[in-house]
Amino acid sequence: MLKILIIEDEPDIADLEKDYLELSNFEVVIENDGKLGLEKALSSDVDLVILDLMLPGVDGFEICKRIREQKNTPIIMVSAKKDDIDKIRGLGIGADDYMTKPFSPSELVARVKAHLSRYERLLGSMPQENSVIEIRGIRIDKTARRVYINGVEKPFTTKEFDLLTFLAEHPNHVYSKDELFRELWDMDSIGDIATVTVHIKKIREKIEVNTAKPQYIETIWGVGYRFKV
Repeated sequence: MLKILIIEDEPDIADLEKDYLELSNFEVVIENDGKLGLEKALSSDVDLVILDLMLPGVDGFEICKRIREQKNTPIIMVSAKKDDIDKIRGLGIGADDYMTKPFSPSELVARVKAHLSRYERLLGSMPQENSVIEIRGIRIDKTARRVYINGVEKPFTTKEFDLLTFLAEHPNHVYSKDELFRELWDMDSIGDIATVTVHIKKIREKIEVNTAKPQYIETIWGVGYRFKV
């Protein structure tokens, strides 16, 4: 049974999320304190983290950052804060998704399933021998899920790795932000265009010599992005 960790300081919200997730046959653990939630996320084998932004002890941004330093566990960040800057910051430090309260518990369950399904397919489809993509100094080890730029390994979050790999596997093909979101997040992209934009920005910071003049991921204005070879 897959285990979900909810780090949420509002007991009523945490219990409601827990009830809906358990109805979908997930094992659920709740932590109401940021520090304890971080310890649980790092010390135990959880398959996905639902992370509130405003927490006592340690806030959601710091928890997300600390998890990403050690694990690729999918993270869904939730918050009552509607500002785009918070969403962009959360995605920028490694969250896989960002939901604004109030939201439907059914939608949360759907997103949990989508992220877990994507992650499991990626892990389950790995071949016995390492599958590697090499393009002009970039080496993407799909099996080990590692990226090397001119021989130097760069850290990538789960979604950053997935997005870079997808584009590199389809060179010179122009994809719109909506197409990339549907392909990588398995959900409709209405209202979530910033998700793709932020991930492209973070990838460029890791693979490009000059992000103002990208040599790999090119912006096709008014259309989307393509990986140049």
